[in-house]
Amino acid sequence: MKQFIAFVKKEFRHIFRDTQTIMILLIMPIAQIILFGFAVSTEVRNTEVAVFDPSKDISTDRIIKQFQASEYFTVIKMLDNPNEINEVLKEGKIRLVIVFGENFNDNLLHTGEASMQLIADATDPNQATTLTGYATRIIGDYQHELMRAYSVPVQINPQVRMLYNPQMKASYNFVPGVMGMILMLICAMMTSIAIVKERETGTMEILLASPMKPIYVIISKAVPYLVLSLVNLVTILLLSVFVLDVPVAGSLFLLGVMSFIFIMCALSLGLFISTLVNTQVAAMLASGMGLMMPVMLLSGMMFPIENMPAILQWLSCIFPARWYIAAVKKIMIEGLPVVSILKELCILSFMAAIFILVSLKKFKTRLE
Repeated sequence: MKQFIAFVKKEFRHIFRDTQTIMILLIMPIAQIILFGFAVSTEVRNTEVAVFDPSKDISTDRIIKQFQASEYFTVIKMLDNPNEINEVLKEGKIRLVIVFGENFNDNLLHTGEASMQLIADATDPNQATTLTGYATRIIGDYQHELMRAYSVPVQINPQVRMLYNPQMKASYNFVPGVMGMILMLICAMMTSIAIVKERETGTMEILLASPMKPIYVIISKAVPYLVLSLVNLVTILLLSVFVLDVPVAGSLFLLGVMSFIFIMCALSLGLFISTLVNTQVAAMLASGMGLMMPVMLLSGMMFPIENMPAILQWLSCIFPARWYIAAVKKIMIEGLPVVSILKELCILSFMAAIFILVSLKKFKTRLE
């Protein structure tokens, strides 16, 4: 029994000797329960809404106020021209536009019927369905109030229009998210593990003793994963177009440029992770679990970012996948030009530059 206890103590010492791994193992569950507790939500809250109201009468005013009072919607913009509807939806900030018909209140009181339209951004079909469902319920509540007040039958007919994804295919939202996750994991995880493996086995010193400069040795480790990622990108696009029927509505060249910048960002992130850990286990935990869960939960891949608490929304900004997935949706699904993705393009380029500079600097310090 004493020998058994001695072996158990030895194993504990081995575990606690690697402080990086033990910190990851202890902190990771806390981070995951917080992410799952607050980020995983299919509910829609505080969705920003625009309204086009040519009538401007008492009925439209009351319906707008009911939308403002709802926890699900926030009316942030009143449109003056129907031509603005497509423009505000293309910006990606507003997910739903409420359009009232002409002479809304007069038609409702005199004919008993009035028309309005709900125009939703359906790049995320689940979210669009939920939004239009909540909106229809609010309109129905107002209709029942009128019927009780005037004791006459009235009917408001909200026509639902889904932009960018009228067939409501889940693949339109699924494909950009999978592209971001696969490219991030292949580039960041495999690059960090490959470099740490060389250092852990002692072969990195042999490579650095060769006539080739250290910077070329490090870059040569990342090049194969760059090529594999580009192959995966082409494969995903071919499967998306010819198997899943997800069109590339925008510029294929622009999509390629954005993907290349994201791949460089992910590769540099893998290099950065390899400077922080000393073992393959720690590299796998940091790059695999540490990146996969945030990519799935905080990038908008599965759950709307605007539904999350403010601190998680802010935290999601530091993950490159959030900006890449948003840009891919704009290019592939909405077919928008380069002007619409300048923000994402600049942020990813800045992240890639910072990670590359920091990683190379830390590698020089550690390897010389």
